[in-house]
Amino acid sequence: MNAKRRLNILLVDDDEDIRTHLGGELEDEGHEVTGASDARAALDALGDGHFDAVLLDINMPGMSGLDALPLIRETSPGTGIVILSGEGSVANAVAALKRGAFDFIEKPVHDPEDPSRYGHLLDALTQAAQITELRRNPVAAAAASGPDLGILGQSPAMLALLEDVKRIAPSNGRVLITGENGVGKDLVAEAIHRLSRRSERPFVKLNCAALPRDLVESELFGHEKGAFTGALQRKAGRLERAHTGTLFLDEIGDLSLESQAKLLTAIETGQVDRVGGTETFKVDARIVAATNKDIGAAIEKGEFRQDLYYRLNALPIHVPPLRERRSDVPILARHFLAVFCEAEGKPRKQLTPEALEVLEEYRWPGNVRELRNLMERAAILVDGSEVSAEDLAPWLDSGPVSEESVGLRGEIERREADAIRRALESAGWNVTQAAAGLGIDRTNLHRKMRKYGVSRS
Repeated sequence: MNAKRRLNILLVDDDEDIRTHLGGELEDEGHEVTGASDARAALDALGDGHFDAVLLDINMPGMSGLDALPLIRETSPGTGIVILSGEGSVANAVAALKRGAFDFIEKPVHDPEDPSRYGHLLDALTQAAQITELRRNPVAAAAASGPDLGILGQSPAMLALLEDVKRIAPSNGRVLITGENGVGKDLVAEAIHRLSRRSERPFVKLNCAALPRDLVESELFGHEKGAFTGALQRKAGRLERAHTGTLFLDEIGDLSLESQAKLLTAIETGQVDRVGGTETFKVDARIVAATNKDIGAAIEKGEFRQDLYYRLNALPIHVPPLRERRSDVPILARHFLAVFCEAEGKPRKQLTPEALEVLEEYRWPGNVRELRNLMERAAILVDGSEVSAEDLAPWLDSGPVSEESVGLRGEIERREADAIRRALESAGWNVTQAAAGLGIDRTNLHRKMRKYGVSRS
């Protein structure tokens, strides 16, 4: 694969033959290459020059590449680093990626048994350079707003998320989207694709949790006719269908360890073979993955491969839960209510101020998905032109305050819940009298009772 633009590459290797021959090949590809024989020389070069990518050997006299990685990132924080090592191992790969490397390539670069390795090196350098550009020019990368992304919100958390999406989308780097169930990770994945250079190419989805384990590999890699019972014809896998486009792997944390290993191999080699097949073919698909799981905890339990995590997590994005962006609730609620009223052929409805207050104060365990479902219910079941707090109250989860509430806010909420309970007990559980005693209106007291799980029973 020839690079589309000229890169300024720093090649760090104590082997003069590698610096000469590999450096010459990269120059033949149209790149500018500067050689450094050890880590100290590399740090000096980075201090004096501007590089798009660093190609760094691990085993060098004095300071190893792994030890040099943090210093290189400190000297030139934005520069993408690709590790080059003759000691290919999971331990070295994970250590390099943990310390900030973008990718890991084994020596020899030209391997008769793996002719794709040199192409993978060129791809890795190109993508590392794209990340370098994004890190150094965040404002320029985020300047173009692009098409409507379908992501609503004006809270600081959502504006920051949108800026991250616009910065990350133009690259080919792999993305890992984290966040709770229902926050809209799928919308973020689609937005990344729509703003990417692959936007006119396929966007293919696979929910790793929605399929039986014995079918995941067939869906991911495809299968040949007769590969297993029921395989009546050849089927292209999602990776193959996403060629030149984007593959969105939702709920990646639910992928089996065996499938994780095969996915890692496909990522590292850029090659796929169908289940039951003998033909290996090249696939160029950008992978965007998402999970609601704590992958760090899954790695500790041996449920998720650490090397795969670092491959997928080149460009991380976290989608905040709805409770951390309460100012977005009215925007989302009005939008969903209008959409469902129109879809159901109902007259437009308005949320009363008290209803909006209830929605803003609610803790939203189901996040945006729960709010969307609630507004669909209101559009269909509420009569009249207004949706009140009383209309919504029966549909909101009234679970108690979490025992995990900590800090000042948790203490304030506990004291407020105690005060409400005492007022209600003093008033014989007459809500109107208790509200008057607390100096708040009846609707507000009902809302707080639901919030804190205060009830007579």
